[in-house]
Amino acid sequence: MLLVIHRHMHVQIIHVINREAYSAIETYLSSISSSQAWRMKADVLKNSSHPLVLTMDDNEEVADAYKGVQIWWASGKNISKVQTLSFQHINDEKRYYRLKFHKKDRDFVVNFYLDHVMKEGKAIRVKNRQRKLYTNSGPSWSHVLFEHPATFQTLAMDLGKKRDIIDDLLAFSNGESFYSRIGRAWKRGYLLYGPPGTGKSTMIAAMANLLKYDVYDLELTSVKDNTELKKLLIATSSKSIIVIEDIDCSVDLTGQRGKKRAKKEHEQEEPADNARNMSNVTLSGLLNFIDGIWSACGGERLIVFTTNHVDKLDPALVRRGRMDKHIELSYCSFEGFKILAKNYIGLEDHDLFGRIEVLLGEIKITPADVAENLMPKGVGGNVETCLKSLIYVLEQERIA
Repeated sequence: MLLVIHRHMHVQIIHVINREAYSAIETYLSSISSSQAWRMKADVLKNSSHPLVLTMDDNEEVADAYKGVQIWWASGKNISKVQTLSFQHINDEKRYYRLKFHKKDRDFVVNFYLDHVMKEGKAIRVKNRQRKLYTNSGPSWSHVLFEHPATFQTLAMDLGKKRDIIDDLLAFSNGESFYSRIGRAWKRGYLLYGPPGTGKSTMIAAMANLLKYDVYDLELTSVKDNTELKKLLIATSSKSIIVIEDIDCSVDLTGQRGKKRAKKEHEQEEPADNARNMSNVTLSGLLNFIDGIWSACGGERLIVFTTNHVDKLDPALVRRGRMDKHIELSYCSFEGFKILAKNYIGLEDHDLFGRIEVLLGEIKITPADVAENLMPKGVGGNVETCLKSLIYVLEQERIA
């Protein structure tokens, strides 16, 4: 940050003219400006969930206070004429913020307050940005806007387990100083396992929405080798979730890999196209991706694996320290059903709930199957019809 300090009797003034610092301060002052400034201007921000931001107009002044210290901010601009090669003069406009405070507070402002403003401004920008869903194509990422509506409030699972996961995620996202103190990279691994249809992908979306993180959906079978895998890792940003779904099906990472390769050497060669599409990512390369020295670049990242068959995974891949938290997503409980009933048909209680509770205690059915039967069918569908449809399916399952 480039600062120019002026002394005026008992007051000191700082001019902030660095572009990155100016942008962070502008974001920080946005809410203060909207409540204090007499004149404001509206700017359109790209890649933001709040594209219209209000800032104070030139030569307006607003006040701020931090830990008992009073500070005044004003915006301004310098316009100078620059001569081009065609001998035409154009106006070169440079905007700045002017920071005014009592000189006795100089050390506090320079050493603490400005750092606070920069951190808060950057945090607000990250929070308000439009989040993205990335997928890999070769050694690079492409993206679309991430707009999945899932939240932990709509997730059909035990409330105590849900609270435990939320607390763990929030502790991680607020744990920068903790991870720095213990000397560990600011990242955490999650293993989500359970039968198909139990909500593993929905859980990831809820995690991303809770933390306001981007999602990188890594398709291992599209990664040529370990070097390409490392390039993809380096290209990810902080405040993100790196996801490898169905890790047991992505590439062969079991202890039998070497034997299978040796066997293939004696078999007829694959067509050239298939050979090019085969991934040569190794277990060692994936382990380095998770917790090798390069995995520490960027910081504040979750790495999430999902699997339907946790017993098929190599123990080295899922040990604590790599996959720190193991979360089993299982069949639908009565508590999970009540959440789905509220989500799908707006119902918190009904005479048929008792029968459904008994059947769910006897039958294994996934939340996805329960949700499908609670989906209103046609215009004439009503809540009782949906509940009876679910009861019929559960009773048929019990007979089978």
